[in-house]
Amino acid sequence: MSAGTNPPAGLSYAAGHSSSLGSDDDTALVSSAQTGDLHAFELLVARYQKKMLNISFRLVGDYDDACEVVQDAFVSAYRNIKTFRGDAKFTTWLTTITLNLSKNRLKQVRSRQGHEAFSLDDPIQTDDGEMTMDAPSKDPSVLTVLETQDVQARVQDCINALDTDFQEVLILRDMQEFSYEEIGSMLKVREGTIKSRLFRARVLVRDCLKKFMGEL
Repeated sequence: MSAGTNPPAGLSYAAGHSSSLGSDDDTALVSSAQTGDLHAFELLVARYQKKMLNISFRLVGDYDDACEVVQDAFVSAYRNIKTFRGDAKFTTWLTTITLNLSKNRLKQVRSRQGHEAFSLDDPIQTDDGEMTMDAPSKDPSVLTVLETQDVQARVQDCINALDTDFQEVLILRDMQEFSYEEIGSMLKVREGTIKSRLFRARVLVRDCLKKFMGEL
């Protein structure tokens, strides 16, 4: 490996560490990192490693796997930082890398476990019968309520049971609060598709949680 591709020291994962700089400084830090400034990239790592870990963990469902994914994501970002043109936010670009690596890891895990996920094509069963509507729900996110009720483990179990296409929109929108435009850029899908998947994901998670907790 050449000197220009060696990951900086900041890539050794340090949970909980964060930068004191604001996100408005991303452009300056990225520009400096593109010239070989290792300290600038280390600040980007410190700023976003916790966020990327949360995304990866929610998708992969295993903390150790998520840590490895995030490590690989930052190494990939460092090696490819010069290709970043600023067409999207740095966080969008970095999240896309993290998502792709997380999905690859998830496929490996599920292939070993013989996992059967909820499919995008499966009809949704509710108390009122089968539902196939694609309109986004206007109700508050079930996850927003449940995350304050000490049932994170149950929520994660239900997320793990979802098809990957459901998982990623639920994580990016409800947990990380990315805009529909940002999610569309990451996933290369239209806003209507995102809203449809999000609606279905919320219903599936709600129904999954009912099995553990009864009527919400």
